[in-house]
Amino acid sequence: MDTPGYVILSRLGAQLRATQVVANNLANADTPGFQAQRPVFASVLQPQAAAAGPGVAYSTDRATWRDTAPGRLSTTGNPLDVALRGEGFFAVQTAEGAERYTRAGRFTLSAEGRLVDAEGNAVLDARGTPIAIGPGDTRIEIRGDGTIRSENGVLGQLRVVRFDQPQRLRSEGTRLLAATGEDPQPMPRPGVVQGAVEGSNVNPILEMVRMTEEVREFQTAVSFAEREGERQQSAVERILRRKS
Repeated sequence: MDTPGYVILSRLGAQLRATQVVANNLANADTPGFQAQRPVFASVLQPQAAAAGPGVAYSTDRATWRDTAPGRLSTTGNPLDVALRGEGFFAVQTAEGAERYTRAGRFTLSAEGRLVDAEGNAVLDARGTPIAIGPGDTRIEIRGDGTIRSENGVLGQLRVVRFDQPQRLRSEGTRLLAATGEDPQPMPRPGVVQGAVEGSNVNPILEMVRMTEEVREFQTAVSFAEREGERQQSAVERILRRKS
């Protein structure tokens, strides 16, 4: 395969990746706390000899950028549902004991009386320990600073953190984020809203438009690759006819 073929193959790989990202956004349009993602591509220039002309640029997948715009808040009336106004993340502890971060504040009580997220991860307090709510705590109040109270007094305070470079967080599944080289910083005045859940920030209509555009781009690239294959086959046949 000559240079044009390799160039179009790199373009096909980029278009496939872009389509996968948009499809994942659409699949999570109703996932609480989900943040849309965007692929970031770049060109890699391969220099050539002066007689061969300018260099050749290939497409490469550089990264995936996360849209950190907040999703719409929906009032649920559930006292254990919480959302954040502005920046920040709730901290949870996975079954493996690792601390992870999320914007999805749809919390419930486990059979052991622990406050957990939708995947069963324990919600952490400001000290980094799981929050427990006893059977006698029936009137739950969660204040704007994350303090959890009941008729029996203070039960704890939600651990809400921020990051200087949130784009460096690594997605784990659709709701959780892992800190890679970033230290979580506690927020003394988080904007916690009780009885509400932050929805996905995906706009389904815009994502459908993006999907249509990406599919058309992919089809154009496939068509180019097919024509390039036909050109090469024709060239080979002409060479063979001359030799015979």
